Amino acid sequence: MFSYSQFVARYLFPHAKKVGLLSVCLFGSVGLQLYIPQIVRRFIDLASGSGPAAGLSGLAFTFLGLALANQGLSVASTFLSADIGWSATNMLRADLFRHALGLDMAYQKDRTPGEMIERIDGDVSSVANLFSQFLVRVSGALLMTVGVLTLLWREDWHVGAVMTIFTAAAARVLHWRRSIAVGPTRDEREASAQLFGFIEERLTGIDDIRANGAGRYVMHRFLEVQRGWFTLALRAWWLRSTIWLSMGTLFATGYVLTLSLGVGLYLRGAITIGTVYLFFNYMAMLEAPLDQITNQLQEFQRAAAGIRRVRELLEARRTVIDGDRPLPAGAAHSIEFDRVRFSYAAEGAHAGNEVLKGISFRLEAGETLGLIGRTGSGKTTLVRLLFRLYDATRGCIRVDGVDLQQSRIDALRQRIGLVTQDVQLFHGTVRDNVTFFNREITDDRIHAVIEQLGISSWVKGLRQGLDTPLEAAGSGLSAGESQLLAFVRVFLKDPGLVILDEPSSRLDPATERLLGRAVNRLLEGRTGIIIAHRLETVERVDKIMVLADGHIVEFGPRAELATNAASWYSGLLRISANQEADSGLDEHLERLSE
Repeated sequence: MFSYSQFVARYLFPHAKKVGLLSVCLFGSVGLQLYIPQIVRRFIDLASGSGPAAGLSGLAFTFLGLALANQGLSVASTFLSADIGWSATNMLRADLFRHALGLDMAYQKDRTPGEMIERIDGDVSSVANLFSQFLVRVSGALLMTVGVLTLLWREDWHVGAVMTIFTAAAARVLHWRRSIAVGPTRDEREASAQLFGFIEERLTGIDDIRANGAGRYVMHRFLEVQRGWFTLALRAWWLRSTIWLSMGTLFATGYVLTLSLGVGLYLRGAITIGTVYLFFNYMAMLEAPLDQITNQLQEFQRAAAGIRRVRELLEARRTVIDGDRPLPAGAAHSIEFDRVRFSYAAEGAHAGNEVLKGISFRLEAGETLGLIGRTGSGKTTLVRLLFRLYDATRGCIRVDGVDLQQSRIDALRQRIGLVTQDVQLFHGTVRDNVTFFNREITDDRIHAVIEQLGISSWVKGLRQGLDTPLEAAGSGLSAGESQLLAFVRVFLKDPGLVILDEPSSRLDPATERLLGRAVNRLLEGRTGIIIAHRLETVERVDKIMVLADGHIVEFGPRAELATNAASWYSGLLRISANQEADSGLDEHLERLSE
């Protein structure tokens, strides 16, 4: 069962000394606030002629000294609470980010980046008050309340009794309203995450939106999503505000009671005018902690909704379970698919939604495979299974005889390199992007790889070499230049298996030749899989596999298939050689899935 106290203790325990110092400051401030009105009462009584006036200056200086000390404690507590709040929530953000990075692709695909950002940052920000203020401030407020009531009982039991009943009624109202807005606030946070996700997706696709004239439609959809969020946010705000409205009404009644009792006792001569002020001041001081408890309960409702969403993310579990077997450290790896079936459906594999349907083949260490098939035939899925982004629903995949489901995921991915059509580059230097910010990789190692790939002239042509800064998403680089950096990344890993997803599909002839030489060097002594959309790309491979609708239609040595007039691959080559329209090639591939 989830416990708020365990959750809070987990992230506050590393800051126990600061929490202790914050408690001392707050409780010291409470003690001064309770004592200062006593000095003011004595000052008022002396000034009104109820006693000798010789001590007025002493009381005034005492009041000023204690007030300054109270302000100092307040400043210190504010600083400490902010420091604790940021430190604790930054630890929580780091845990959430680390956990999110380790979740399966199935989880990531179901959520937009904007939604994940809102979970990791937005929800955690709503929890910050719980770490920094809630526990200590509520404790201080309770101590203040008990102290005020004790002093009121000491001054006059009638006033003490009435104020105790009033405080009990206020506490009952607080208890009654404490959870009224948790559910609506959670819905508000969920709607906020969906709004951020919508904005992130549309900003990412802004070029397509403009090119297709979809601006008005996107704006209309944005207003619909925003309207849904606004409606939920307004309802949550109103329910949180009902606590403040209830307490405002109660304290208006409390002030009337306090003044009535004080004036009545003063007119009977039972108390002095200074004591009337003391009653009213203590009533105001009683309002402050209860009002603070009210505000903290409102914040707690917001934090509780955030905690529940944070908990949902932390409780999300991997379906791809890490193994304990390392891969052999050979230069190249053999690959074997044994009756592999796979479905993206959460409920498991069914005949109607299987992407791979009993795939079986073997690729020996050092061989290269050209993978051909229409979109949706299962090429990308096959690669994802090799990376263990997903696990096969049925069957077995082996690398060097090791079942992938028994292998260590980090060791597996260290031994596999991937170059896609769309290379993800990050804000940083060329060095940062090829090393993934790993400072242990030396410049000498990077330059050796660049020389080995035959692209040193291109790197030397960059305005600052390895120190050339890159914008996010590789702005300023062509598609070919981005893929050259991806080749350097893979080479630095020195993997035993290299997967290329049509790396030359969008390149000019000159860059394509440069990239072709890099491909040849990268595949030397390694096992390779090339996902081909153009037949020229697979002219260097040893074997060809043609996929259609999750089945292997054809698999064998490329040279044999090319000379076999009855093979599908030979037919594709004839279509390509005759330079028929792309639709002819598509029609030929489409017949494979019929």
